[in-house]
Amino acid sequence: MRSRRALAVAAVLIVAVTAGLVARRIADEQGSYVDPFDRWPPVEVAGSGRSVHGAPALDRDLAGFLTFVSADIQRFWARQLGRADIAYRPARVLVFRRRVQTGCGAASSATGPFYCTLDRTVYLDPRFFRELAVEFRAPGDFAQAYVIAHEVGHHVQNITGITAQVNRWTREGAAPPNLLSIAMELQADCFAGVWGHSTYERRMLDEGDVEEALRAAAAVGDDRIQARTTGRIEPESWTHGSSEQRLTWFSRGFSAGEPGACDTFSELGW
Repeated sequence: MRSRRALAVAAVLIVAVTAGLVARRIADEQGSYVDPFDRWPPVEVAGSGRSVHGAPALDRDLAGFLTFVSADIQRFWARQLGRADIAYRPARVLVFRRRVQTGCGAASSATGPFYCTLDRTVYLDPRFFRELAVEFRAPGDFAQAYVIAHEVGHHVQNITGITAQVNRWTREGAAPPNLLSIAMELQADCFAGVWGHSTYERRMLDEGDVEEALRAAAAVGDDRIQARTTGRIEPESWTHGSSEQRLTWFSRGFSAGEPGACDTFSELGW
């Protein structure tokens, strides 16, 4: 049964971003964030009135599910960027097991899902999704879709020039690298929420789907991972943001349905 309760749930769960994440603002002479989505043409969003079918059953065909979701996310971003005359070249999505050689070097299952900017590829080991469900207690197909949408969000950052801006700030020492990393990760969460909004508009969501994504976003917060693995929470070592921050930015993207709502850099001090 489809439910319009989903959008309301995400909106209610939006909370204030934790204050004090960034200790200082980058001075004007060092450069400020240039938002590629600034003055974005307004989007017309309306439900199609039809259910969208075609996603394979997750327990029967994980590879088919990953393919279906990846393709839908990338078609969405191709349309979005096309509105601003930005050509979208799809990211490769490579499913691997145990170890893989990438354009960014060798990686293993322990790395978790990731995007390599050099070869523009999203790398996924299906075993991570079992870990997400069992160890992180964030089961569900939309939780898995959130993970893929987050990684494709990094591809969007790459092709729109956001990644290049952050790399320049890092070289210039404009801010601690881990704080720039947090802003990048939270923006990818927000981009995942923007795509999630489109699935709501197209009536693809079932009851509880949004809650699955929110649970997954919170589950992979740095504070929660640190507490589970070391028993200590050390904010100065974070690279992805807290559970609250990750949930907040996914929710913000989902509620707005617009990439222009995802300027984590200006909000966090840039």
